Amino acid sequence: MKHKHSILIVDDDADDREIIRDAFETFMEEQQYVFLESGDRLLHYLEQSAATNVPSLIMLDLNMPGKDGREILKEIKTDNRFQHIPTIVFTTSSSQRDKEMVYGLGANCFITKPDTFNKLIEMASSISKLWLQ
Repeated sequence: MKHKHSILIVDDDADDREIIRDAFETFMEEQQYVFLESGDRLLHYLEQSAATNVPSLIMLDLNMPGKDGREILKEIKTDNRFQHIPTIVFTTSSSQRDKEMVYGLGANCFITKPDTFNKLIEMASSISKLWLQ
């Protein structure tokens, strides 16, 4: 039996959350996907599940209302309970400054959202091979 992964998809755009999940589901069925629409909700979720269900992967949008991805990433990566969780910044930004900043904050990967679903599937496949298998 394959291990069931818990993948947190944190993005304020509902369509983006669905599309990311759809891309992963093309080759990774039966995973648990948790949708969160803000960084604050992510922190709350991690606090609530710290002892029982630490996620396998966090897909984190950079630009969100409230605490943005940069602030959330810093909080996750400075907390001993969560810093080991692979955290992928998945954003519309292609700024070199943003990329350097998130790597400096401890992101495992910085990905600019692809412009086609096929490219998104390829990206999800690569993420799965690197961090979920």
